[in-house]
Amino acid sequence: MSEEVSLILEDATEGMKKAISHFEQELVKIRAGKANPQMLDGISVDYYGNPTPLNQVANIAAIDARTITVQPWEKNMLQPIERAIINSNIGINPQNDGAIIRMFLPPMTEERRKELVKRCNAEGEQAKVAVRSIRRDAIEQIKKCQKDGLSEDASKDAENEAQALTDRNITLIDKLLAAKEKEIMSV
Repeated sequence: MSEEVSLILEDATEGMKKAISHFEQELVKIRAGKANPQMLDGISVDYYGNPTPLNQVANIAAIDARTITVQPWEKNMLQPIERAIINSNIGINPQNDGAIIRMFLPPMTEERRKELVKRCNAEGEQAKVAVRSIRRDAIEQIKKCQKDGLSEDASKDAENEAQALTDRNITLIDKLLAAKEKEIMSV
C-alpha cells in the first residue's frame, strides 16, 4: 500500500476516533438517574464579563446518587452560577443556600426514560453519520490517488480497509448505545 493511501486511512482512523469520543462525551451529559458532575460540563458562567466554564469557578461534586453540589470559590459567584444552571436547560432546579448550590435530581418516570433513550439514539445516529462521512471522504481521496497512478487492486484494498474501519466504529457506537440504554432503563 502506498504511503499516500496509508496517510488517508490514518486520517480516517483519527477522525473516526474523534467522532466516537465526541459521542461518548454527549452520552455522559445525558443523565441516567444518577448524579454525575460531568452533567454540568459545557455550562459557562459570566465571570467578570468573560464566559468561563463552570468547573473553573466552582467545585462540583456528586455527594450521593441524587445530589450534585456546586461550591463557588468566590461567594459573589453564587447568583451567576445559579442563573447559568437555570439557563442551561438541563432540567434540574438549583437550590442556593447562600454558601453552596445543591441540585436534587428527581426520580425518572418511564416516559422521561424513553425520551432520554430517543435522545441517545439521535446522538448515536449523528455519530454514525460522522463516521460514514469520514469514510466517504477517505474513499474519494483514494479514487483521486487511483487517477494519479495507484493500481486498481491497491485502490480496492484501501477502500475495503476504509469500509472495515467504518464497520468497526459503527459496531462500537451500537455497543455504547446499548450500554447507555440499559443504564437509562434500569430503575
